[in-house]
Amino acid sequence: MLAEKLLLHVLIILLPIFLYNLVFENRQIRNKGILFGLLQGLSVFLCLFFSFESYGLYWDLRYVPLVLAFLYGGPLAGGIVLIAYMAARTFIGGDALLFGYISGVIASIIPALFVDKFWTYMPSKRIKIAVLIGIWPAVGMCGILLAFIFFQGSSGIEIGTIMTNIFLFGVIQVLAIGCAAYLHESAIERQLMRKEILRAEKLNTLGELAASIAHEVRNPLTVVKGFLQLMQKQASGTNKYYFSLVLSELGRAESIINDYLNFAKPQFEKVEKVNLMDLVLEVYLLLKPLGLKEGSRVENQLEHGAFVVTDRNQLKQAFVNIIKNAIEATSEGGTVQIKLEIKGNQAIIIVADTGKGMNEEQLARIGTLFYTTKDKGTGLGTSVSLKIIEAIGGDISYKSEPDLGTVVTVTLPIDKE
Repeated sequence: MLAEKLLLHVLIILLPIFLYNLVFENRQIRNKGILFGLLQGLSVFLCLFFSFESYGLYWDLRYVPLVLAFLYGGPLAGGIVLIAYMAARTFIGGDALLFGYISGVIASIIPALFVDKFWTYMPSKRIKIAVLIGIWPAVGMCGILLAFIFFQGSSGIEIGTIMTNIFLFGVIQVLAIGCAAYLHESAIERQLMRKEILRAEKLNTLGELAASIAHEVRNPLTVVKGFLQLMQKQASGTNKYYFSLVLSELGRAESIINDYLNFAKPQFEKVEKVNLMDLVLEVYLLLKPLGLKEGSRVENQLEHGAFVVTDRNQLKQAFVNIIKNAIEATSEGGTVQIKLEIKGNQAIIIVADTGKGMNEEQLARIGTLFYTTKDKGTGLGTSVSLKIIEAIGGDISYKSEPDLGTVVTVTLPIDKE
């Protein structure tokens, strides 16, 4: 009978999760923590209402919504569920009312202390942590029940039966919180995927618009530049200096327009097999003087034997942008480390600096058009680099902490033939 009741509680616990994800997931709610807490509080009330009574004790999965509310809803949601639990337990009453209050407070301690650290882990690890924390109320309840038995003076047979119930209770509770945590993580993953799809659609639209504008602007710009070069040959004195200045600025404008076109769709004009170590070394030698000028030390540790089939100039431009950003972000006396490693069928290029770093909000906006953390710049360089790496079939990731520096990891597929 106890097993049937507890399995019913599993359905009661999963119902608010389905309701929350189906009805409220895509709606704009000012404080989702309160709504989450109310739904889990309802779950606690139903678990207590349909609890299984044995030896004057109530057996239910009231602690699972409590743990879930703290971990996935935050302290506010957890507090709401704890209040709902206390109110429902008072309404039910019984000889073990005081022990019910104590067990509720004890069950809240670890999830409440673990709220902030919980979100620093990966999704798969969060599920395991939720299950481990879910065992804590079962342990607490075991201690409370043993204390209750001691004060009530129950017989040996009753103790054996109660211990069996405790074991069954613990197993089903772990099962319940594991399923609930998995559903929560699945919902979070869907939300992140939806945001990424929307972001990709916006970037695609911006890229197409930028490409069309850049293409139309580049044509008259090329004509103007050609005539200015002809006029420069006939100029002299101060006018010749002015022509040089104008042509220099036109060249910079042309470079920006090319960045726009590369952002929309990288143009791989000459695809060939590229020795990755030679390419990275070439970029290192090119940018090392910039590091000396900025007062930072640029180091390299390159492994030989990695070849990539791509447009050499495009890939070189991507690495120039990445390493140049690392140098410019590093203060005087800092270090920029460039590493090339080969792991299986992949080449891993790591660019690590000891610069000012970035916070979580800045990291989330990396690659967004026109976003840059530098005082000067358009943010196009990083966006273009991301596009080039993606077009090759590679992957790029950023890891950073304020005042500790940034680590950029580029993973590229190796040509084995």
